[in-house]
Amino acid sequence: MAKAPKVLILNGPNLNMLGKREPDVYGRESLSDIEAKSRKHGEGLGLSVECRQSNSEGELIDWIQAARDDQDALIINPGGYSHSSIAIMDALLASALPVIEVHLSNIHRREAFRHHSYVSKVADAVLCGFGSYGYLMALDALALRLNAQQET
Repeated sequence: MAKAPKVLILNGPNLNMLGKREPDVYGRESLSDIEAKSRKHGEGLGLSVECRQSNSEGELIDWIQAARDDQDALIINPGGYSHSSIAIMDALLASALPVIEVHLSNIHRREAFRHHSYVSKVADAVLCGFGSYGYLMALDALALRLNAQQET
């Protein structure tokens, strides 16, 4: 029996405040609700899903770098670091892993500074505006890709 592909979901700054912070923009679900749904959905797809959140850019970079050795793919909601962190972009490039960027809100319908994402430049795909469903969509896409790789 093949080992379940491992997907690391990383959430950046302020996502620990989901359900409390601007629920009209980000929804009423907590991050722990989203993580639980993501783990359950991933399990149904044959994936092993690990979730982490940090408000620290350096910690996110450390996790991305470590993922190169023990993960098969990354899903990242970099929060505000999307628009400012060349360092996270570079770490994702160095990871050489499939990456899907997720945003709960449609960043292109918001303030102009949110329209640019350094992470989008290196992500294999970007999902925004689907709320927490975007995480499940990202897992679906990665399951197709990772399971196809295992079959070859």
